[in-house]
Amino acid sequence: MIYFDYAATTPIHPTVLELYLNVSKNYYGNPSSLHDIGGEAKQLVDHARISIASHFAVPSETIIFTSGGTESNRLALETLLWNTPKHHNHILLSKTEHSSITQFIHSLSDRGFEVEYIPHQKDGMIDLDSLKALIRENTGLVIVQHVNPEIGVIQPIEKIHSILKNHKAFLHVDCVQSFGKLSLKSIAKCTDSLSISSHKIYGPMGVGAVVFPKIQSLQPPLHGINHEFGFRSGTVNVPGVVAFAFAAERLVKRDVNHNTPSDLRKLLLEGLLEKGVLFQEIKAFSDQNQLPGIVGLIFSGMQGQFVMMELNRAGFAVSTGSACQVGMQSPSKTMVAINIPEIEAKGFVRISFGEDTNEQDVRKLINAISKCVKPIQTVYYE
Repeated sequence: MIYFDYAATTPIHPTVLELYLNVSKNYYGNPSSLHDIGGEAKQLVDHARISIASHFAVPSETIIFTSGGTESNRLALETLLWNTPKHHNHILLSKTEHSSITQFIHSLSDRGFEVEYIPHQKDGMIDLDSLKALIRENTGLVIVQHVNPEIGVIQPIEKIHSILKNHKAFLHVDCVQSFGKLSLKSIAKCTDSLSISSHKIYGPMGVGAVVFPKIQSLQPPLHGINHEFGFRSGTVNVPGVVAFAFAAERLVKRDVNHNTPSDLRKLLLEGLLEKGVLFQEIKAFSDQNQLPGIVGLIFSGMQGQFVMMELNRAGFAVSTGSACQVGMQSPSKTMVAINIPEIEAKGFVRISFGEDTNEQDVRKLINAISKCVKPIQTVYYE
């Protein structure tokens, strides 16, 4: 099986796995314990916290380790809402947020919150003029995903921050898809919380973190918790967080001796055109606003799930969208947000590259797609 679903998850890197196993075997103490074995584990966690913090240029105590992106998003939102004045009960979020956010936000109507969605432009970018118009005096929280996992569009977080700077609303940014691929130091200066995850950067599953850049001004949503500076209960996953930090360090220090995502994207698109495959590329108006390693394609007249299953039978792993919504009969939320007609949206397929992807694999994928996608009349969107 040739893997083209790195946006869903990445395989743990061999060196990261080796470290994870070593820590599991030799540093099994509870970092909250006062004996030497616990102290050794705590030193590792402290070092991991410092390491993760360095990628954001923030103090180490702003890093709260979690079980992954979903818990990070939930903990961030619960914390920000706990610190929001009761009369600031208006919440704004983009239409393409991860299900861990939308499911939580949907539950808030019973608690007196009013929720509105920020429209997107045709290329997936947030409509900044609409955001300006939607902000009220009682807006308490704005939520915007940094990088869309289905089409790779990069939201202008710094511009969003400048719009909000004269308001008292908190800003949460889901950086699960961007951490390890983009520098987030400038983003950390603009946000009140951001979430990251290990399994997107060749680390182990079940580990993540929330970054609270202004943690000194926040109160934990629950009282009496002794772990993670009072923000999260439960014993810290020592081997997980150590491996997570090492995975992040490895991405920063690795030698780039393989094809860049931009090269692979160009090869894929040009190869499909040469084969006579008709498709629509979901592309940002500017290359600067899109991760090249996430390629969103619509094969008109085809069902995306059919294309995915046919490619699976041929030995290729691709996706029809975010892993948290695959299997649903309705079009992906991103396709709906950018107003792609439903009949077209159901032909959506996501192809994502990783550090092990090479030109030979992409050429094989091109041939496989050309065999299962019929050259039929399609519709292209400006």
